[in-house]
Amino acid sequence: MNINEAITGRRSVRDYAPRKIDEATIRQLLEAAVHAPTAIHEEPWAFAVVQDKGLLNRLSEHAKELLCSGTDPIHPGGLSHASDHLVAPEFNAFYNATTLIVICAKPTGAFVAADCWLAAQTLMLAAYAQGLGTCVIGLAVSALNTPQWKKEIGIPEDMTVFVPIILGVPAHATPPVSRKPPNILSWK
Repeated sequence: MNINEAITGRRSVRDYAPRKIDEATIRQLLEAAVHAPTAIHEEPWAFAVVQDKGLLNRLSEHAKELLCSGTDPIHPGGLSHASDHLVAPEFNAFYNATTLIVICAKPTGAFVAADCWLAAQTLMLAAYAQGLGTCVIGLAVSALNTPQWKKEIGIPEDMTVFVPIILGVPAHATPPVSRKPPNILSWK
């Protein structure tokens, strides 16, 4: 697969088969992630991997509770575009994926968040090239940044979670979505 095929073929997968991803594959994807571009070669990223199903289910419930209660600082008052399915008891914020990769860093510079997002994109493209699915789960950011969840997952208090990504085997093919053409504001 060439890079253009990976870029145009990658999808956000929201339905996963129950197959657990092996450690060697995850390590390979993390190795790809750290080859992302980074401002002034800071390489601020760190990773936490969660594959415990019970832990993922509890984290999903906590993220939903924050959203429903209006106490999620990222989504105060809830999501305006959220449908009832996001708060339904059977909804799993991680779409039943077997792996959550959390990208975090110490917020020490202006480009730390950008570096983490670049690492995320690199990881997601590498996963797609291996036939795996990924999806960024913004709903989990606030929960993951609480002292309770940082401690439980093993993230130091002085680090900030920037990108939670689920990873797994897609349950079925995800259809393509249309994209707007580039909005070129200027070309001088």
